[in-house]
Amino acid sequence: MSTPDLDTLLTLMPFAAGLGMRIEEADADHAVGRLPWREELCTTGGILHGGALMSFADTLGAGVTFLGLPEGAGTATITSSTQLMRATTGDVTGRTSVLHRGRSTVTVQTTVYDADERVVAQTTQVQAVLAPRR
Repeated sequence: MSTPDLDTLLTLMPFAAGLGMRIEEADADHAVGRLPWREELCTTGGILHGGALMSFADTLGAGVTFLGLPEGAGTATITSSTQLMRATTGDVTGRTSVLHRGRSTVTVQTTVYDADERVVAQTTQVQAVLAPRR
């Protein structure tokens, strides 16, 4: 598979633009992305909102899944489970890897880290493989 254009990948997911996230590297097996801290993504005290962290992880997982799909196929999240480990008031990095790639589902795991490389959250999700539209 050729190296994907990561900016194009983000344009396929308009919600990612709203988050302000960036994908720094990605292929069918892994991804690394960043979510810059912004006040609009926070709860009280400048803490990144758990929903922003979960959305960031879900988007990275969907991107990795998409990059490994057959031509024309799509994906949608079926399940997602997130454990929030600590509050953070700065930028975060997400690292996603594929745990299982099957014919009808893909299971991915994303770990989100703060600037000190402490685990902030971990998300495991199952993505459906959607057949190409005819």
